[in-house]
Amino acid sequence: MYKIDIIMGVYNCSNYLSNCINSLLNQTFNDWRLIICDDGSIDDTYKVALQYEKKYKDRILLLKNEKNMGLNFTLNKCLKMVTAPYVARMDADDFSSVDRLQKELNFLESNLQYAFVSSNATLFDDTGVWGSLLYVEKPSKLDFLKISPFCHAAMMIRTSAIKSVNGYTVDKKLIRVEDYHLWFKLYAAGYKGYNIQEFLYSIRDDRDSASRRNWQNRKNEYYVRKIGFKMLRIPWYFGCYKYRPLLLGLLPSRVYLFLHKKRLK
Repeated sequence: MYKIDIIMGVYNCSNYLSNCINSLLNQTFNDWRLIICDDGSIDDTYKVALQYEKKYKDRILLLKNEKNMGLNFTLNKCLKMVTAPYVARMDADDFSSVDRLQKELNFLESNLQYAFVSSNATLFDDTGVWGSLLYVEKPSKLDFLKISPFCHAAMMIRTSAIKSVNGYTVDKKLIRVEDYHLWFKLYAAGYKGYNIQEFLYSIRDDRDSASRRNWQNRKNEYYVRKIGFKMLRIPWYFGCYKYRPLLLGLLPSRVYLFLHKKRLK
């Protein structure tokens, strides 16, 4: 049994997957296994992942969906194969710093009051680093009001905690907000998370991605806030925050992009 099982859903990312996996192979902590599930890719993603599985038979396990099922379904499929006491996340086009796994594991083993841990993250594209995401160190319920308070892909969690809330909820209304919903479930169950105030993770994201966020994504975020606020028993007078994603969607694009860029330090 490995100490950490890393779960990764992959979809049409053949150009980036090798660099992502290599960032894990270069970790200072080596007692881990990578569980990859291809979510019905139509490019060479599965082929690339299969090459790594053949080369690292004891280190990489490859699964496959016959058709595209979505990230929540795909990650749950990976979770069913987990045997390690800790579960880490990773996205197929991102990078982890060489000491990410070691630092996150050290934190959880030294701070038993926390069920999961994440970190700050840098944003990069083909031209290099262009921004960063900073998260509150010790998120409380009220830190759920404005944004999702953790970087999902940088997370490490105790296996017992994520399985106690039955992993990710599979629902079309939770597409692209499955992580936000997971945080609500964990906090509602009495678990707490922590953000290491270091940049242990790098997210591939182009500078114009915010401008392409569609109305369905905003409706999904409204939905998860609506049910999540009830789960955490957030006071009624904060109810206006449920409508934040919808109101942002109504702003002129220039105003929204200005507000978005202010968050990217």
